[in-house]
Amino acid sequence: MKKRKSLYILLAIPVLIILAAILYQIPFINQRMAWRVDNWKAQIKYALNPPEEEIFIPGNQQAQIADIAEATFQALTRTPSLPKILTPTITNTPHSQVTPTITPTPTLMPTPIPTLALLPGIRHEYQKWNNCGPANLSMSLSFWGWDGNQDLAAAYLKPNQRDKNVMPYEMTAFVNEETGLKALVRVGGDLETLKRFIAAGFPILAETGFEDPREEVKFTGWMGHYEVLNAYDDMEGEFYIQDSYLGPRIAAPYQDMENRWRAFNYLYIIIYPPEKEADVLHLLGPHADETFNYQQAAAKASNEIYALSGRAQFFAWFNRGTNLVALDDYAGAAAAYDEAFLIYPQLSEAERPWRMMWYQTGPYWAYYYTGRYYDVLNLATQTIENVSEPAIEESWYWRALAKEALGDISGAIADLQEAVSLNKNFDVGWYQLNRLRGE
Repeated sequence: MKKRKSLYILLAIPVLIILAAILYQIPFINQRMAWRVDNWKAQIKYALNPPEEEIFIPGNQQAQIADIAEATFQALTRTPSLPKILTPTITNTPHSQVTPTITPTPTLMPTPIPTLALLPGIRHEYQKWNNCGPANLSMSLSFWGWDGNQDLAAAYLKPNQRDKNVMPYEMTAFVNEETGLKALVRVGGDLETLKRFIAAGFPILAETGFEDPREEVKFTGWMGHYEVLNAYDDMEGEFYIQDSYLGPRIAAPYQDMENRWRAFNYLYIIIYPPEKEADVLHLLGPHADETFNYQQAAAKASNEIYALSGRAQFFAWFNRGTNLVALDDYAGAAAAYDEAFLIYPQLSEAERPWRMMWYQTGPYWAYYYTGRYYDVLNLATQTIENVSEPAIEESWYWRALAKEALGDISGAIADLQEAVSLNKNFDVGWYQLNRLRGE
């Protein structure tokens, strides 16, 4: 009898596994279980190979310059293959006469900013698994009457559910191409910029650093996060955020907001109806010019480098590199990133923002366009290996370009195939893949 019972148990195990696998494919169940499964897998991998212990040390490749000079020349004369930050073409069209949809009416510079402002009308959404970007974009759009949701945005932004990040240029492209609204990205913002736009009737979508403050949640380390700012109160010294992870109307003290925002170069996205474009440009002032904006952001980062220390200084050096990449100063950018990566090992393991390269690609640009292909290769490989599963198409893409520059064409093709399999809408990946395959 005992042998028969044991046999039944052994036969039941594979049946239960198959049944569980089938049930897991049901969307209703998958949406509720996928993040848990992913979290378990990540915890196992990170326990075995702690990513915060991994250190990228920029290499001294001066001895290799003679060997790769020709490849460097070819790379520098090649049209850049990945867009940086896309912004719409802006013209100073007259402001149409429309019925105001918010109160107070837009306040333009140099009118003093009020001490309190609140923009109601945002439909809050809690993010689904890996859906921070689409959820926050959906909330921002809802203010202007868009009736879609994060699922609709995600289908365009991240067809691979496991994608860990949506880039700002991808989000603005979705707005400009799919919604009837317009969006642009600027960097180097400050708290007054946020308040000025909110007071004038424009919620702001900001990219920030995030560490889960809830005691009941196991500490998972620093990560990137989007959030929608729709109110502020000078008396309390706080912004109020529609947070897709923590909930609606989350208070963010001014200093905390600035500290977290620094991690992403003080980047902000403005969404607006086309007829309000003149208002947006007026509010931006000289920062409507993208080159001026990056120049000022680079200067801001430089000032912070000498005023800050520790992780904040790491972010300041990183931001300087990012702004110099946008200004096509790849040598200056590479030097700035070198300084950032030299600070990184000095931080405690708990402080290290080891997910940084999930969200930003500036170092790849800087090292690639200064002929430092081994640095691109090593940094991309480390990033790929530190993710719990293949999910970041940009790192596969840049590793492919580095492999091509170093003569490994078959390796480059394999990496590009992985990149486009991770994101079927990754147009530059398809372009490079088809080029290498002669198609």
